[in-house]
Amino acid sequence: MDRLFVANRGEIALRIITAAHAMGVETVVGVSEADRDSLWARAATRALVLGPAPARQSYLDGRLMIHAARASGCSALHPGYGFLSENADFARAVANAELAFCGPTADQMEAVGDKLAARALARELGVETGQASEALTDASAAVAAARALGYPVVTKASAGGGGRGMRVVREEAGLAAAIAEARAEAEAAFGDGRIYLEPFVESARHVEVQAFGLGDGQVITLGTRDCSIQRRYQKLVEEAPAVAVPEAARAGMEAAAARLLGAIRYRGAGTVEYLWDEVRGQYRFLEVNARIQVEHPVTEMIWGIDLVQWQIALAFGRFELPADLVARGHAIEVRILAEDDDFRPAPGRITSWQPPADVRVDSGFGAGCRVPPFYDSMVAKLIVTAPTRAAAVDRLQQGLAGFHVEGIATSIPFLRRIAGHGDFIANLLSTRWLEAGFLPAGEQLS
Repeated sequence: MDRLFVANRGEIALRIITAAHAMGVETVVGVSEADRDSLWARAATRALVLGPAPARQSYLDGRLMIHAARASGCSALHPGYGFLSENADFARAVANAELAFCGPTADQMEAVGDKLAARALARELGVETGQASEALTDASAAVAAARALGYPVVTKASAGGGGRGMRVVREEAGLAAAIAEARAEAEAAFGDGRIYLEPFVESARHVEVQAFGLGDGQVITLGTRDCSIQRRYQKLVEEAPAVAVPEAARAGMEAAAARLLGAIRYRGAGTVEYLWDEVRGQYRFLEVNARIQVEHPVTEMIWGIDLVQWQIALAFGRFELPADLVARGHAIEVRILAEDDDFRPAPGRITSWQPPADVRVDSGFGAGCRVPPFYDSMVAKLIVTAPTRAAAVDRLQQGLAGFHVEGIATSIPFLRRIAGHGDFIANLLSTRWLEAGFLPAGEQLS
Protein backbone atom coordinates (compact mmCIF):
# COMPACT_ATOMS: atom_id res chain seq x y z
CA MET A 1 0.00 0.00 0.00
CA ASP A 2 1.17 3.56 -0.73
CA ARG A 3 2.41 5.44 2.32
CA LEU A 4 2.76 9.22 2.65
CA PHE A 5 4.84 11.20 5.15
CA VAL A 6 3.18 14.41 6.36
CA ALA A 7 5.81 17.03 7.18
CA ASN A 8 3.58 19.61 8.84
CA ARG A 9 1.13 20.25 11.67
CA GLY A 10 -2.27 21.76 12.48
CA GLU A 11 -5.21 21.90 10.15
CA ILE A 12 -3.18 21.28 6.99
CA ALA A 13 -1.65 18.11 8.49
CA LEU A 14 -5.10 16.76 9.35
CA ARG A 15 -6.37 17.88 5.93
CA ILE A 16 -3.61 15.90 4.17
CA ILE A 17 -4.14 12.83 6.36
CA THR A 18 -7.89 12.80 5.72
CA ALA A 19 -7.42 13.24 1.97
CA ALA A 20 -4.82 10.47 1.81
CA HIS A 21 -6.90 7.98 3.80
CA ALA A 22 -9.86 8.61 1.48
CA MET A 23 -7.57 7.50 -1.36
CA GLY A 24 -6.41 4.36 0.44
CA VAL A 25 -2.99 5.85 1.22
CA GLU A 26 -1.45 5.23 4.64
CA THR A 27 0.04 8.21 6.48
CA VAL A 28 2.91 8.84 8.85
CA VAL A 29 3.06 12.27 10.48
CA GLY A 30 6.10 13.79 12.13
CA VAL A 31 5.21 15.80 15.23
CA SER A 32 7.00 17.79 17.90
CA GLU A 33 6.75 16.98 21.60
CA ALA A 34 4.15 19.75 21.88
CA ASP A 35 1.91 18.04 19.31
CA ARG A 36 2.30 14.38 20.27
CA ASP A 37 -1.32 14.17 21.51
CA SER A 38 -2.80 16.33 18.74
CA LEU A 39 -5.78 15.38 16.61
CA TRP A 40 -3.56 14.94 13.55
CA ALA A 41 -1.19 12.68 15.47
CA ARG A 42 -4.15 10.51 16.44
CA ALA A 43 -5.64 10.55 12.93
CA ALA A 44 -2.52 9.37 11.10
CA THR A 45 -1.75 5.71 10.55
CA ARG A 46 1.38 6.35 12.61
CA ALA A 47 2.86 9.38 14.39
CA LEU A 48 6.58 9.87 15.04
CA VAL A 49 7.87 12.39 17.60
CA LEU A 50 10.66 14.27 15.87
CA GLY A 51 11.98 16.44 18.67
CA PRO A 52 11.27 19.32 21.07
CA ALA A 53 8.60 21.97 20.55
CA PRO A 54 10.75 24.66 18.87
CA ALA A 55 10.20 24.41 15.13
CA ARG A 56 13.91 24.50 14.33
CA GLN A 57 14.32 21.27 16.27
CA SER A 58 11.31 19.58 14.69
CA TYR A 59 9.24 20.98 11.80
CA LEU A 60 12.13 22.92 10.26
CA ASP A 61 14.67 20.11 10.50
CA GLY A 62 14.61 18.76 6.97
CA ARG A 63 17.22 16.09 7.60
CA LEU A 64 15.13 14.73 10.47
CA MET A 65 11.95 14.77 8.35
CA ILE A 66 13.57 12.81 5.53
CA HIS A 67 15.11 10.29 7.90
CA ALA A 68 11.72 9.71 9.56
CA ALA A 69 10.00 9.33 6.19
CA ARG A 70 12.47 6.74 4.95
CA ALA A 71 12.64 4.88 8.27
CA SER A 72 8.85 4.54 8.35
CA GLY A 73 8.64 3.10 4.84
CA CYS A 74 7.07 6.09 3.11
CA SER A 75 7.49 6.60 -0.62
CA ALA A 76 6.26 10.20 -0.78
CA LEU A 77 6.29 13.34 1.37
CA HIS A 78 3.80 16.20 1.61
CA PRO A 79 5.19 19.47 3.03
CA GLY A 80 1.84 21.28 3.45
CA TYR A 81 2.32 25.07 3.60
CA GLY A 82 4.77 27.10 5.64
CA PHE A 83 7.78 25.48 7.32
CA LEU A 84 9.79 23.67 4.60
CA SER A 85 7.17 23.77 1.85
CA GLU A 86 9.01 26.28 -0.37
CA ASN A 87 12.56 25.34 0.58
CA ALA A 88 14.30 24.27 -2.62
CA ASP A 89 17.17 22.61 -0.76
CA PHE A 90 14.66 20.48 1.14
CA ALA A 91 12.77 19.55 -2.04
CA ARG A 92 16.07 18.54 -3.65
CA ALA A 93 17.05 16.46 -0.60
CA VAL A 94 13.65 14.72 -0.67
CA ALA A 95 14.17 13.81 -4.31
CA ASN A 96 17.73 12.64 -3.64
CA ALA A 97 16.34 10.37 -0.92
CA GLU A 98 14.15 8.77 -3.60
CA LEU A 99 10.93 10.10 -2.09
CA ALA A 100 8.22 11.62 -4.27
CA PHE A 101 7.58 15.26 -3.29
CA CYS A 102 4.01 16.61 -3.26
CA GLY A 103 5.02 19.87 -4.84
CA PRO A 104 7.20 21.37 -7.57
CA THR A 105 10.78 20.40 -8.19
CA ALA A 106 13.66 22.24 -6.54
CA ASP A 107 14.59 23.86 -9.86
CA GLN A 108 11.03 25.09 -10.33
CA MET A 109 11.00 26.52 -6.80
CA GLU A 110 14.23 28.37 -7.49
CA ALA A 111 12.87 29.73 -10.77
CA VAL A 112 9.83 31.35 -9.15
CA GLY A 113 10.49 31.36 -5.39
CA ASP A 114 12.84 34.32 -5.62
CA LYS A 115 10.66 37.35 -6.41
CA LEU A 116 13.29 39.15 -8.44
CA ALA A 117 14.00 36.03 -10.50
CA ALA A 118 10.26 35.45 -10.95
CA ARG A 119 9.75 39.05 -12.09
CA ALA A 120 12.53 38.65 -14.64
CA LEU A 121 10.96 35.46 -15.98
CA ALA A 122 7.53 37.10 -16.13
CA ARG A 123 8.92 40.03 -18.12
CA GLU A 124 10.57 37.65 -20.59
CA LEU A 125 7.18 36.02 -21.15
CA GLY A 126 5.35 39.31 -21.60
CA VAL A 127 3.56 39.24 -18.24
CA GLU A 128 2.93 42.72 -16.83
CA THR A 129 5.10 43.25 -13.75
CA GLY A 130 4.86 46.99 -13.20
CA GLN A 131 7.76 49.13 -12.06
CA ALA A 132 10.25 48.00 -9.43
CA SER A 133 13.86 48.50 -8.50
CA GLU A 134 16.59 45.91 -8.62
CA ALA A 135 17.98 44.54 -5.36
CA LEU A 136 19.19 47.50 -3.30
CA THR A 137 22.94 47.51 -2.88
CA ASP A 138 23.46 50.63 -0.75
CA ALA A 139 21.75 53.75 0.62
CA SER A 140 22.42 55.91 -2.44
CA ALA A 141 20.95 53.25 -4.75
CA ALA A 142 17.86 53.08 -2.54
CA VAL A 143 17.37 56.85 -2.61
CA ALA A 144 17.78 56.95 -6.38
CA ALA A 145 15.37 54.05 -6.90
CA ALA A 146 12.70 55.56 -4.65
CA ARG A 147 12.94 58.93 -6.40
CA ALA A 148 12.63 57.24 -9.78
CA LEU A 149 9.59 55.21 -8.72
CA GLY A 150 7.95 58.08 -6.82
CA TYR A 151 6.67 58.01 -3.25
CA PRO A 152 5.02 56.20 -1.58
CA VAL A 153 7.05 53.03 -2.12
CA VAL A 154 6.97 49.65 -0.41
CA THR A 155 9.97 47.49 0.46
CA LYS A 156 9.81 43.84 -0.61
CA ALA A 157 11.93 40.85 0.37
CA SER A 158 13.23 38.96 -2.64
CA ALA A 159 12.97 35.65 -0.78
CA GLY A 160 9.91 34.33 1.06
CA GLY A 161 6.61 36.03 1.70
CA GLY A 162 3.97 36.34 4.39
CA GLY A 163 4.43 40.11 4.59
CA ARG A 164 7.93 39.85 6.04
CA GLY A 165 10.23 42.56 4.79
CA MET A 166 7.39 44.86 3.75
CA ARG A 167 7.40 48.50 4.86
CA VAL A 168 5.49 51.41 3.32
CA VAL A 169 7.67 54.51 2.95
CA ARG A 170 5.93 57.80 2.21
CA GLU A 171 8.89 60.19 2.27
CA GLU A 172 12.63 60.04 1.89
CA ALA A 173 13.33 60.77 5.54
CA GLY A 174 11.99 57.35 6.53
CA LEU A 175 13.60 55.33 3.74
CA ALA A 176 16.87 54.29 5.35
CA ALA A 177 15.25 53.08 8.58
CA ALA A 178 12.54 51.17 6.70
CA ILE A 179 15.08 49.39 4.50
CA ALA A 180 17.22 48.47 7.51
CA GLU A 181 14.20 47.02 9.32
CA ALA A 182 13.00 45.18 6.23
CA ARG A 183 16.45 43.76 5.50
CA ALA A 184 16.89 42.53 9.09
CA GLU A 185 13.43 40.93 9.11
CA ALA A 186 14.01 39.20 5.77
CA GLU A 187 17.42 37.94 6.84
CA ALA A 188 16.00 36.51 10.07
CA ALA A 189 13.01 34.90 8.37
CA PHE A 190 14.56 33.60 5.14
CA GLY A 191 18.33 33.83 5.54
CA ASP A 192 18.29 36.28 2.61
CA GLY A 193 18.26 40.01 3.29
CA ARG A 194 17.88 41.23 -0.30
CA ILE A 195 15.31 44.02 -0.55
CA TYR A 196 13.84 45.87 -3.52
CA LEU A 197 11.26 48.65 -3.96
CA GLU A 198 7.91 48.88 -5.71
CA PRO A 199 5.45 51.77 -5.99
CA PHE A 200 2.81 51.49 -3.26
CA VAL A 201 -0.72 51.38 -4.66
CA GLU A 202 -3.22 52.99 -2.29
CA SER A 203 -6.38 51.41 -3.70
CA ALA A 204 -5.73 47.84 -4.80
CA ARG A 205 -6.98 44.31 -4.52
CA HIS A 206 -4.86 41.22 -3.96
CA VAL A 207 -5.94 38.68 -6.57
CA GLU A 208 -4.65 35.14 -7.05
CA VAL A 209 -4.91 32.50 -9.74
CA GLN A 210 -4.96 28.88 -8.55
CA ALA A 211 -3.00 26.69 -10.92
CA PHE A 212 -2.05 23.04 -11.15
CA GLY A 213 0.81 21.91 -13.37
CA LEU A 214 1.19 18.40 -14.70
CA GLY A 215 4.98 18.62 -15.07
CA ASP A 216 4.92 18.40 -18.86
CA GLY A 217 4.17 22.04 -19.66
CA GLN A 218 0.41 21.65 -19.30
CA VAL A 219 -1.06 23.96 -16.65
CA ILE A 220 -4.66 23.93 -15.47
CA THR A 221 -5.96 27.23 -14.10
CA LEU A 222 -8.85 27.18 -11.67
CA GLY A 223 -10.10 30.74 -11.56
CA THR A 224 -9.29 33.59 -9.22
CA ARG A 225 -9.43 34.41 -5.53
CA ASP A 226 -9.76 37.82 -3.88
CA CYS A 227 -7.57 38.01 -0.76
CA SER A 228 -7.73 41.75 -0.15
CA ILE A 229 -8.76 41.77 3.52
CA GLN A 230 -5.41 41.68 5.27
CA ARG A 231 -3.86 42.73 8.55
CA ARG A 232 -0.15 43.53 8.44
CA TYR A 233 -0.03 41.79 5.03
CA GLN A 234 -1.55 38.61 6.51
CA LYS A 235 -4.74 37.45 4.81
CA LEU A 236 -7.84 37.14 6.99
CA VAL A 237 -10.65 36.61 4.46
CA GLU A 238 -10.45 34.99 1.03
CA GLU A 239 -13.13 34.42 -1.58
CA ALA A 240 -13.54 32.93 -5.03
CA PRO A 241 -14.01 34.09 -7.67
CA ALA A 242 -12.67 37.68 -7.53
CA VAL A 243 -15.94 39.13 -8.79
CA ALA A 244 -14.95 42.77 -8.16
CA VAL A 245 -12.34 42.51 -10.92
CA PRO A 246 -13.62 42.71 -14.53
CA GLU A 247 -13.94 39.33 -16.20
CA ALA A 248 -11.53 40.25 -19.00
CA ALA A 249 -8.82 41.13 -16.49
CA ARG A 250 -9.37 37.86 -14.62
CA ALA A 251 -9.04 35.94 -17.88
CA GLY A 252 -5.81 37.80 -18.60
CA MET A 253 -4.42 36.87 -15.18
CA GLU A 254 -5.25 33.20 -15.75
CA ALA A 255 -3.65 33.18 -19.18
CA ALA A 256 -0.50 34.84 -17.84
CA ALA A 257 -0.32 32.36 -14.95
CA ALA A 258 -0.55 29.41 -17.35
CA ARG A 259 2.14 30.93 -19.58
CA LEU A 260 4.48 31.60 -16.66
CA LEU A 261 4.18 28.18 -15.01
CA GLY A 262 4.04 26.33 -18.31
CA ALA A 263 7.40 27.82 -19.30
CA ILE A 264 9.11 25.99 -16.41
CA ARG A 265 7.00 22.81 -16.77
CA TYR A 266 5.63 23.41 -13.29
CA ARG A 267 4.44 20.37 -11.32
CA GLY A 268 1.64 20.39 -8.74
CA ALA A 269 -0.37 23.10 -7.02
CA GLY A 270 0.82 26.68 -7.23
CA THR A 271 -0.61 30.16 -7.00
CA VAL A 272 0.25 33.18 -9.12
CA GLU A 273 -0.48 36.44 -7.29
CA TYR A 274 -1.34 39.82 -8.75
CA LEU A 275 -2.13 43.35 -7.59
CA TRP A 276 -5.24 44.81 -9.20
CA ASP A 277 -4.99 48.62 -9.39
CA GLU A 278 -8.61 49.73 -9.28
CA VAL A 279 -7.88 53.34 -10.20
CA ARG A 280 -5.87 52.50 -13.32
CA GLY A 281 -7.81 49.34 -14.14
CA GLN A 282 -4.58 47.35 -14.48
CA TYR A 283 -3.11 44.23 -12.94
CA ARG A 284 0.52 43.45 -12.30
CA PHE A 285 2.34 40.29 -11.36
CA LEU A 286 3.50 40.02 -7.74
CA GLU A 287 4.86 36.54 -7.06
CA VAL A 288 4.36 32.79 -7.24
CA ASN A 289 3.64 30.65 -4.20
CA ALA A 290 5.04 27.24 -5.10
CA ARG A 291 2.86 25.17 -2.74
CA ILE A 292 -0.69 24.57 -1.63
CA GLN A 293 -2.08 27.71 0.04
CA VAL A 294 -4.14 28.26 3.17
CA GLU A 295 -7.04 29.54 1.07
CA HIS A 296 -7.24 26.60 -1.37
CA PRO A 297 -10.65 25.44 -0.01
CA VAL A 298 -12.56 28.31 -1.63
CA THR A 299 -11.32 27.13 -5.02
CA GLU A 300 -12.22 23.54 -4.17
CA MET A 301 -15.74 24.51 -3.13
CA ILE A 302 -16.69 26.22 -6.38
CA TRP A 303 -14.97 23.67 -8.65
CA GLY A 304 -16.04 20.55 -6.76
CA ILE A 305 -12.51 19.16 -6.50
CA ASP A 306 -9.93 18.18 -3.87
CA LEU A 307 -6.59 19.84 -4.59
CA VAL A 308 -4.76 17.93 -1.86
CA GLN A 309 -5.89 14.64 -3.39
CA TRP A 310 -4.70 15.96 -6.75
CA GLN A 311 -1.26 16.59 -5.22
CA ILE A 312 -1.09 13.12 -3.70
CA ALA A 313 -2.31 11.43 -6.88
CA LEU A 314 0.29 13.26 -8.98
CA ALA A 315 3.08 12.23 -6.59
CA PHE A 316 2.04 8.57 -6.78
CA GLY A 317 1.62 8.65 -10.56
CA ARG A 318 -2.12 8.17 -10.62
CA PHE A 319 -3.48 11.63 -11.40
CA GLU A 320 -6.33 11.81 -13.90
CA LEU A 321 -7.74 15.15 -14.96
CA PRO A 322 -11.53 15.32 -14.44
CA ALA A 323 -13.41 15.66 -17.70
CA ASP A 324 -16.03 18.19 -16.59
CA LEU A 325 -14.27 20.98 -14.69
CA VAL A 326 -16.81 23.76 -14.21
CA ALA A 327 -16.90 26.46 -11.54
CA ARG A 328 -20.21 27.16 -9.83
CA GLY A 329 -21.24 29.71 -7.23
CA HIS A 330 -19.20 31.73 -4.75
CA ALA A 331 -17.15 30.70 -1.72
CA ILE A 332 -15.71 32.66 1.22
CA GLU A 333 -13.15 31.55 3.79
CA VAL A 334 -12.19 33.21 7.07
CA ARG A 335 -9.15 32.32 9.17
CA ILE A 336 -9.92 31.82 12.85
CA LEU A 337 -6.95 32.68 15.02
CA ALA A 338 -6.20 32.07 18.69
CA GLU A 339 -5.80 35.78 19.40
CA ASP A 340 -7.21 38.24 21.94
CA ASP A 341 -8.89 41.58 21.22
CA ASP A 342 -5.47 43.23 20.84
CA PHE A 343 -4.38 40.66 18.23
CA ARG A 344 -1.96 38.99 20.62
CA PRO A 345 -1.58 35.18 20.50
CA ALA A 346 -3.82 33.44 23.05
CA PRO A 347 -2.61 29.84 23.49
CA GLY A 348 -4.22 27.51 26.01
CA ARG A 349 -6.61 24.60 26.37
CA ILE A 350 -9.91 24.62 24.48
CA THR A 351 -12.69 23.68 26.91
CA SER A 352 -15.58 23.93 24.46
CA TRP A 353 -15.54 23.73 20.65
CA GLN A 354 -18.87 24.07 18.86
CA PRO A 355 -18.48 24.78 15.14
CA PRO A 356 -21.55 25.32 12.98
CA ALA A 357 -22.90 22.04 11.65
CA ASP A 358 -23.89 23.08 8.14
CA VAL A 359 -20.67 24.60 6.77
CA ARG A 360 -17.16 23.38 6.09
CA VAL A 361 -14.67 23.87 8.93
CA ASP A 362 -11.05 22.80 8.43
CA SER A 363 -9.23 22.55 11.75
CA GLY A 364 -6.74 20.54 13.73
CA PHE A 365 -8.32 21.36 17.09
CA GLY A 366 -11.36 20.57 19.19
CA ALA A 367 -12.59 20.41 22.77
CA GLY A 368 -9.84 19.33 25.13
CA CYS A 369 -7.02 20.23 22.72
CA ARG A 370 -4.21 22.51 23.79
CA VAL A 371 -3.12 25.29 21.45
CA PRO A 372 0.65 25.56 22.00
CA PRO A 373 2.44 28.93 22.05
CA PHE A 374 5.22 27.91 19.68
CA TYR A 375 3.58 28.12 16.24
CA ASP A 376 1.18 30.06 14.05
CA SER A 377 -2.00 31.10 15.85
CA MET A 378 -4.51 29.84 13.23
CA VAL A 379 -6.79 27.18 14.72
CA ALA A 380 -9.47 26.81 12.04
CA LYS A 381 -10.84 27.93 8.71
CA LEU A 382 -14.57 28.39 8.15
CA ILE A 383 -15.58 28.06 4.50
CA VAL A 384 -19.03 28.76 3.06
CA THR A 385 -20.42 28.45 -0.43
CA ALA A 386 -23.61 29.60 -2.12
CA PRO A 387 -24.91 30.37 -5.64
CA THR A 388 -24.07 34.09 -5.32
CA ARG A 389 -21.74 36.28 -3.29
CA ALA A 390 -24.63 37.88 -1.44
CA ALA A 391 -25.93 34.46 -0.39
CA ALA A 392 -22.40 33.40 0.60
CA VAL A 393 -22.08 36.49 2.81
CA ASP A 394 -25.36 35.54 4.52
CA ARG A 395 -24.07 32.02 5.14
CA LEU A 396 -20.79 33.40 6.47
CA GLN A 397 -22.62 35.60 8.95
CA GLN A 398 -24.74 32.66 10.09
CA GLY A 399 -21.71 30.36 10.34
CA LEU A 400 -19.72 32.81 12.45
CA ALA A 401 -22.74 33.45 14.68
CA GLY A 402 -22.98 29.71 15.29
CA PHE A 403 -19.27 29.12 16.03
CA HIS A 404 -18.58 29.04 19.78
CA VAL A 405 -15.21 28.40 21.42
CA GLU A 406 -14.35 28.56 25.11
CA GLY A 407 -11.08 28.28 27.00
CA ILE A 408 -9.08 30.45 24.58
CA ALA A 409 -9.69 33.81 22.98
CA THR A 410 -10.30 33.70 19.21
CA SER A 411 -10.75 36.14 16.35
CA ILE A 412 -14.36 35.04 15.80
CA PRO A 413 -15.86 38.27 17.27
CA PHE A 414 -13.58 40.34 15.04
CA LEU A 415 -14.57 38.31 11.98
CA ARG A 416 -18.25 38.76 12.85
CA ARG A 417 -17.71 42.52 12.75
CA ILE A 418 -16.07 42.26 9.32
CA ALA A 419 -18.82 40.01 7.91
CA GLY A 420 -21.52 42.41 9.07
CA HIS A 421 -19.90 45.59 7.80
CA GLY A 422 -21.61 47.42 4.95
CA ASP A 423 -18.44 47.70 2.90
CA PHE A 424 -17.86 43.96 3.10
CA ILE A 425 -21.45 43.19 2.18
CA ALA A 426 -21.20 45.58 -0.81
CA ASN A 427 -17.70 44.28 -1.73
CA LEU A 428 -16.16 47.75 -1.48
CA LEU A 429 -12.79 46.52 -0.31
CA SER A 430 -9.05 46.97 -0.81
CA THR A 431 -5.81 45.77 0.76
CA ARG A 432 -5.92 48.84 3.03
CA TRP A 433 -9.58 48.52 3.97
CA LEU A 434 -8.99 47.34 7.52
CA GLU A 435 -6.71 50.26 8.30
CA ALA A 436 -8.52 52.90 6.28
CA GLY A 437 -12.19 51.97 6.31
CA PHE A 438 -13.10 49.37 8.90
CA LEU A 439 -11.71 50.32 12.28
CA PRO A 440 -13.13 53.29 14.20
CA ALA A 441 -10.90 56.36 14.43
CA GLY A 442 -8.12 55.83 16.92
CA GLU A 443 -8.27 52.02 16.91
CA GLN A 444 -5.08 50.41 15.64
CA LEU A 445 -4.14 47.19 13.94
CA SER A 446 -0.92 46.81 15.88
